[in-house]
Amino acid sequence: MGDAQKPKSTIPQLEKANKLELLRALESSLGSSFSSNPIHPPANPLIIVISGPSGVGKDAVIKKLREARENLHFVVTATSRPMRPGEVDGKDYYFVSKDEFLSMVDKDELLEYALVYGDYKGIPKWQIREYMGKGHDIVLRVDIQGANTLKRILGDSAVFIFLIAESELELVERLIDRKTETAEALLVRVATAREEVKHVNYFDYVVVNAEGKLDNTVNLVESIIDAEKAKVKQRRPVV
Repeated sequence: MGDAQKPKSTIPQLEKANKLELLRALESSLGSSFSSNPIHPPANPLIIVISGPSGVGKDAVIKKLREARENLHFVVTATSRPMRPGEVDGKDYYFVSKDEFLSMVDKDELLEYALVYGDYKGIPKWQIREYMGKGHDIVLRVDIQGANTLKRILGDSAVFIFLIAESELELVERLIDRKTETAEALLVRVATAREEVKHVNYFDYVVVNAEGKLDNTVNLVESIIDAEKAKVKQRRPVV
């Protein structure tokens, strides 16, 4: 029976047999078998630090990022302040007493902590270790002071992203629209934001979170994460 008369079902089998035969011949000529292991090791889990002035939309960006990307863990901050109505322990914050918080400090259980308006806030190390051990990327949302501290601790082993508005005027209008502060408190926040923007050079990336373009912002942050994972020299955070 000629090739043209062979049943069609046998053709893929013949092609597979010929391919295997060729592979074995190549391996024999090279003196070693072809490995099925990845040519380059899988990317390391990342620690991604997101910061920026008040009103720039950090929470909205992180919320959307978590919805869009798998294997991403947002670290829940520990705080000594009382729980507010509607907040959930373990979701919004880990609420602990001031004595418990200071005990965590003494035991070196926090990556970074600070006294903010009379209450302590800090980043538990166990969360980072546990989820990085599972292969998750870690997202930390901190203020500029916290970002500066983490930069000293983590150095170049973490990815630092600075979120900004498209202009100072736009940022101020967003703060006004929130209607959460008095005029005096608003003045303090605006003055603080002006100083915070000066810290942008300490970050690896700057991302503009333009009004009404949240998806674009999140896409850009995702692109940064993908680019970091494609680097030949991977960041290797140790906590």
